Amino acid sequence: MPQIWMTYQELGKLCGFGADEARLQAQQLLLDRRRSRDGHTRVKLNAMLTIYFIETIRKSEFDSDEAVAALRDTHREMARGFSPRSAAFRRGA
Repeated sequence: MPQIWMTYQELGKLCGFGADEARLQAQQLLLDRRRSRDGHTRVKLNAMLTIYFIETIRKSEFDSDEAVAALRDTHREMARGFSPRSAAFRRGA
């Protein structure tokens, strides 16, 4: 299982609440905490939160895959109505 460390703000965003609530949740779940060199405290996600985080990433990647597929479909549709002859006519050739 990978180690994923998040600030309280990042954890709150992942779980749908604010940084203060994330801090309280991290304390209740006894998550490991460390102060990073940048001055922010980060918590290590437990197995349940790590799985949730990975699933969230997969969903967002899937959405981008759908967007790319939609763009390709649109390109194909537009290319059907385009011919070299019509392009030459528009250029004044």
